[in-house]
Amino acid sequence: MAADGGRPGLDLWIPVPGLFQEKEAGVMFNGDISGIIEKDRQEKVRDRFEGTFLDYVEIVRENPEVAMLAHQRIYNLISKAGVEVVKTDEDPRLRRIYGNDIIKKYKFFENFYGIDKTIMKIVRYFHSAAMAGEESRQVLYLVGPVGSGKSSIMEEIKRALEASQEIYALKGCPMQEEPLHLVPYQLRSKFEEILNVKIEGDLCPICRYRLKNEYDGRYEDFPVIKTGFSVSARRGIGVVPPVDPNNQDTSVLIGSVDISKIDLYPEDDPRVLSLNGAFNVGNRGVVEFIEVFKNETEYLHAMITATQEKYIPSPGKGPMIYFDGVILAHSNEAEWNKFKSDHTNEAILDRIVKIEIPYCLELNEEIKIYEKILRKSRFRAHIAPHTIEVASMFAILTRLAPSSKVDLMTKLKIYNGEEIVEKGMTRKIDIMELREEAPREGMTGISTRFIMKALDMALSESEYDCINPISVMEMLIRSVKELSISEEEKNKYIRFIQDSVKKEYNKILEKEITKAFIYGYREQAESLFNNYLDHAEAYVNRTRIKDPNTGEELEPDEKFMRSIEEQIGITEASAKGFRADVTAYMFFVMRNGGKLDYCSYEPLKEAIEKKLTASVKELSRIITKAKVRDEEQNRKYNAMVAEMKRNGYCDHCCNVVLKYSANNLWKD
Repeated sequence: MAADGGRPGLDLWIPVPGLFQEKEAGVMFNGDISGIIEKDRQEKVRDRFEGTFLDYVEIVRENPEVAMLAHQRIYNLISKAGVEVVKTDEDPRLRRIYGNDIIKKYKFFENFYGIDKTIMKIVRYFHSAAMAGEESRQVLYLVGPVGSGKSSIMEEIKRALEASQEIYALKGCPMQEEPLHLVPYQLRSKFEEILNVKIEGDLCPICRYRLKNEYDGRYEDFPVIKTGFSVSARRGIGVVPPVDPNNQDTSVLIGSVDISKIDLYPEDDPRVLSLNGAFNVGNRGVVEFIEVFKNETEYLHAMITATQEKYIPSPGKGPMIYFDGVILAHSNEAEWNKFKSDHTNEAILDRIVKIEIPYCLELNEEIKIYEKILRKSRFRAHIAPHTIEVASMFAILTRLAPSSKVDLMTKLKIYNGEEIVEKGMTRKIDIMELREEAPREGMTGISTRFIMKALDMALSESEYDCINPISVMEMLIRSVKELSISEEEKNKYIRFIQDSVKKEYNKILEKEITKAFIYGYREQAESLFNNYLDHAEAYVNRTRIKDPNTGEELEPDEKFMRSIEEQIGITEASAKGFRADVTAYMFFVMRNGGKLDYCSYEPLKEAIEKKLTASVKELSRIITKAKVRDEEQNRKYNAMVAEMKRNGYCDHCCNVVLKYSANNLWKD
């Protein structure tokens, strides 16, 4: 948490476009719109392709990847964006959160915060499916509470497909299918050996008819083009929204028979088919089922053959049609539980890879979520330090399960990777034990959208183009009172704000104001830290300390050490163990090439900060509350305000928090 300076205030301004400059082929585009358009047009012409099947075969011979299947395509998009293996052994905070687990952060999902392990499961699915594992024949199903990021993950995959390289497809095919489907079965093994690819799938009925009647079976002459993916143009990306149960029509999934052509052609003639269903459209890309289980089970039967057999029914009396696509589905947990409870749905359940998308439970990451959303907004406002932090604290508290080991605020800090010791002891609380207590944690609570609405309302109602933690806490209470939940739940949420969050904010604010008041705070903290470390090391090793001024050898100063240890409730009996822990930890940091400073060991950092704040609390109280100040007090007060403004406060929010402090902190 922001105990050593806090997050700076945010300034949200409507973005002003900069001057676009790019130099290519000797041409400088200096905000020249027509030049930008022409450059884009030239690139599209240069990248355009239309040839025959034989031309395409030569392209595949040079680069077999152009014939990859849909799961491989998406996995490549994810992996090629880059991956970072987090070295938890080099970062104490991350080690506290993840232990010895290997954590991979994928750049593709860099805008998703606090769900790294969930993202790893999603990538694992695509990796296995890309290698033609069982997952390649199963639906990827995301389940979680509202606003947890299910739809956003889907959108990220669809956007990446739209921005990806174009694929080669048979010209005029409604399913933009793979040209290698033209190869007759008796020749496929030879083609596979020459091209180093695996040919999978059959021609759709329409292309099969065209091959026979337009090209007289000469598949080498069939035209091939390059085409891209587009949601709006319905190319390679199919979307299936929930359908009215009383009016469900499978044509939304598999297309239909064009009744206007029934009089012209026989009923089984491929020319009567309109292959414009979601599975047809999503061939070679993705098909997304939104709120999938709001549909009737019978409506989802096409999903069974599409996943396991990789074929979908043809409209009317046509043959089955090959389908190569990733089926993505998502819904809320209540719908999943209802669907799962019906044993008649076993066939579909067996073809689903279920991944839970919980709410974020890591404070630092939750803050990043709101900062990301706010950056995209058009609000013109200043956001005081800790404003987003207090809103994030409230959100996470509502998502945590009670524990017999710690209170919820302590649990929040542990989940955020902070070093926590039990009062008066040096025993650490195990994060794994807390997680084992509540395996479904994060699947309930206040949503991200709720917090954003409260922040938006606070910004809208701000008279000074500035919001602060106090105004946001008030807005959160108002918003909770308007929720459609039980009174018991409302009261619990309001207590979180009025008790837990407010109490924690008061601690942060007290420390921040005192830091601003103390001249050279960090220098004093470092001095105390180094002194304590010298004395603790001498105490543990039973040696003496050499006075730097006189050269005299002295015994470790236990009175000095106790004055610091008492700040966090370390008893005299446990002081010896605490000093040994501190010394051992510091040697560990040094051996691993880490940097030692007063923030290195969280319990000692807390003790030093408490000692510093205690030493000036009375003076800080007088200056903060004084209505009439003498010249010296006024100088110190102004210096404190200037320091707070350097730390991210504006005139308005600085004035608000100081008045709040006068009324709520250091009370007589």
